[in-house]
Amino acid sequence: MAGARNLQSAAKQPPLIQPPARLSTAPQEAVLMRIKSSGSSAERLSQSKSMVLQESDLPKKPVELNGEHLNVAKISESGKKQRKNWTLMWSVLTSDQMLFYKERQQETSLKTGSKPDVLQLCGAIIEWTTEKSSRKNVFQIRTNTGSEYLIQADSYATASKWYDAIRKAVDSSTKLPLRRSNSTEYLPRHGSLPSHGSASPNAKQRNPVHRRSINMFGSSKLKHSASDSTDKNGVKNRLKKFITRRPSMRTLKEKGLIKDRVFGCHLLTLCEREGTTVPRFVHICLDAVDKRGLDADGIYRVSGNLATIQKLRFIVDQEEDLDLDQSQWEDIHVVTGALKLFFRELPEPLFPFRFFQPFVEAVKIKESKLKVQAMKKLIKELPQPNQDTMKLLFNHLHRVLHFSRKNLMSTQGIGIVFGPTLMWPELDAGNMAVNMVYQTQIVEFILIESQDIFNLDRK
Repeated sequence: MAGARNLQSAAKQPPLIQPPARLSTAPQEAVLMRIKSSGSSAERLSQSKSMVLQESDLPKKPVELNGEHLNVAKISESGKKQRKNWTLMWSVLTSDQMLFYKERQQETSLKTGSKPDVLQLCGAIIEWTTEKSSRKNVFQIRTNTGSEYLIQADSYATASKWYDAIRKAVDSSTKLPLRRSNSTEYLPRHGSLPSHGSASPNAKQRNPVHRRSINMFGSSKLKHSASDSTDKNGVKNRLKKFITRRPSMRTLKEKGLIKDRVFGCHLLTLCEREGTTVPRFVHICLDAVDKRGLDADGIYRVSGNLATIQKLRFIVDQEEDLDLDQSQWEDIHVVTGALKLFFRELPEPLFPFRFFQPFVEAVKIKESKLKVQAMKKLIKELPQPNQDTMKLLFNHLHRVLHFSRKNLMSTQGIGIVFGPTLMWPELDAGNMAVNMVYQTQIVEFILIESQDIFNLDRK
């Protein structure tokens, strides 16, 4: 009976909980089991990681500038030209746009009437300009919607600071880094980029569409069917046939499908093609200015209508008959603007790249006679088309100076206009402001001493 009672009590007692063996290694095993049990989802996430922008991959936020007063002129809106009116605006630069306030207090004001003029920087183009305004330290910004702004500061240091900051903001807002595998390559920002709107893996898992797209790449290797390889080979073969059968440049020119350009053509090539040492277009423009523009107010300084200048350029490039006496070219500033554009579009300037530094060293000479001799020697070393074109141009500009009381053009004014137009360094490694000073001084000195340098007849 006692034995039966003991057995019965033992049956009523709850079983003892045994401690897990190898307690010290339990956490590691738990981690391993957790990794194994979730292998499919982890594998999918690891394989799709190259499709997701990580925080470390995002472009660094550009330096933003606090508000500062700048002179701003909006000269075009959505491609439509507007009258240039300079206004002192309180300007603020953010990571992807510029804000222009009429007053400084409007930046913190919440009134509806104090909304700023917003300039979107994504896809914009920024560059220095000396043609759109007679003011100094002017740069222009063209947006991807066709609007154009001119920004100016009295101090070059201030203008340069804003120019550099805006350019960095434009570059940063126009590009996104996309990391693939272990490398980074920068692609343009487009709305068609995959996963551009969401970079969160959790958000993708909650969305069944994203989960299906991730499952497509679930395997470690992509499987291509035989038909894909056949299509690729077919495309390659068609490309090879196209390349081997394409007509030559000479054939296209003979058929009239391609015509040689005038703007943007190398000076030596253009003169050889025309059989002259001075481009025909330069002759036509200078004759037109000599005939009806020497006494025009601000000749070569005032800009003509840009659309009309481009129309004139198109006619010249198409080798159509050009008559500058027609009514559509009655504005002489259109002719001078097209002439300046021709020189700026040269692949190598009228003062060739290799002569830039020698001319700079020559203009530094203090004694006038030695400076004239140095300039004269350098010009004689230029190719013949460069010499003859330069002689004709400076002889014309010397005639412009005879009418300085009417056209209000001085030697310094002509030097400022034609310095950056006729010469520039091949690499912009130096200080742009310093180079501009030398460019102006060189053109101004050659203009003053043009009769001795080019052996012109004194009248």
